[in-house]
Amino acid sequence: MSGSTAPLVRLERLRKEFGAVVAIEEATLDVAAGEIVAVVGANGAGKSTLVKCLAGVFAPTAGRILLGGRPVHFSSPLDARGHGVEAVFQDLALANAQPVYMNMFLGREIVKGRLRRLDRAAMAAETQLLLHELDVRIASAHTAIRDLSGGQRQGVAIARAANWADQLVLMDEPTAALGVAETRRVEELIRRMRDREKAILIVSHSLDQVFRLADRICVLRRAKQVGIRRASETSADEIVAMMTGLR
Repeated sequence: MSGSTAPLVRLERLRKEFGAVVAIEEATLDVAAGEIVAVVGANGAGKSTLVKCLAGVFAPTAGRILLGGRPVHFSSPLDARGHGVEAVFQDLALANAQPVYMNMFLGREIVKGRLRRLDRAAMAAETQLLLHELDVRIASAHTAIRDLSGGQRQGVAIARAANWADQLVLMDEPTAALGVAETRRVEELIRRMRDREKAILIVSHSLDQVFRLADRICVLRRAKQVGIRRASETSADEIVAMMTGLR
């Protein structure tokens, strides 16, 4: 499914340098609401750097990021989150000793009364409802993160992103450490996020996964953007050729 005609997120000639090293030479890309765009390339192509620029981890050296048609400048990941951009990195950023509901509201806790005590019941109830809506199969929102499987932890991280992202969800290798069954469940969760009209940018080394999920595919090679293809109009062979320069 493709999103609306107007892009929710747009990169214009994005460039990132680390001293003399050019990590991204130039990237122009848009993502619409209700669309999944995959970024692919060999190691060192610039995929993670591009995602981290969008997540506020790195400031671009040149170029622009636009949300809803307006230029934005992120000073930090917290600033990006304040603009409705949520990221799911491989470390997941979950507090293992805390229950699922506390992780869902990490940094955004609901409080009550003049003493501003944590409203644990409200957070647990909202978390349970979200997990049910997204079909994240966890017995209870009170379960500690450390007691969950890898796929369930990934599900919590993605559900949190889906809940708080008004603009864009970024995912860097969301199923890298998962088995086949858990990978399928996470992929279904990503599709549900798309159905909720989230704009999704995903980095994956698995071309099989990219073709299962993505509406469009952006290919990077040696820090350069070499092309964008609609998944329905290309093939794995063409994408590999673009990634390797053998076309």
